[in-house]
Amino acid sequence: MKLYLAVATLMLVLIAHSEAQEESTIEQQFANFQARFKEFGDDVTEKTKNALKQIENSEIVSKTKDWLTEQLEKVRQKFDEVINKPE
Repeated sequence: MKLYLAVATLMLVLIAHSEAQEESTIEQQFANFQARFKEFGDDVTEKTKNALKQIENSEIVSKTKDWLTEQLEKVRQKFDEVINKPE
């Protein structure tokens, strides 16, 4: 009977010891948090870059740029006509 109690006690000590080793220190937890936060930041940065590239290459943006360029050219032509108008 004493042998069973000794083995059970030894098993409990080993389990408690292994659980204690698995717990990380505050420093390790902070380093882990920093790593996860950096990974999150990198992921957000990459997704933002991809979204901006998609917006930049979209058809509506291209058409809007072309339209604005045309309108600006028309304004320049009118301005040139007014300034260079013979009196």
